[in-house]
Amino acid sequence: MRSLMFLLVLVLFCSVPMTSSAPSAIEAGRSKCCMEFNNVKIPVKLVKSYYWTSSSCARRAIVFQTIAGKEFCVDPETTWVNGHVDKVNKRTTSATTTTTTKTSSASTATAKTQSPTV
Repeated sequence: MRSLMFLLVLVLFCSVPMTSSAPSAIEAGRSKCCMEFNNVKIPVKLVKSYYWTSSSCARRAIVFQTIAGKEFCVDPETTWVNGHVDKVNKRTTSATTTTTTKTSSASTATAKTQSPTV
């Protein structure tokens, strides 16, 4: 009975470190750190989106994601990078506005075609 109890305590003791380190391991897998920057200017029409690297990285960077699915690490201090970020933000903002406007127009058109109930 004592050996069974000892085995149970040992299993629980060994499983605690594995479960407590799991969130940081998962988080580390999601975050990307850039070791070097791409120095070539990427055409803005190829950039689909961007994101900032984790604050835990040694060097903060912006990662541009292209339409083809490639990712490029760029230095946020580079002059052309800010222009690209602004254009991508405008593109995504205008796409959201256009979708909202189309939805509102469709609702209005539907309301206009319905005849009043007498």
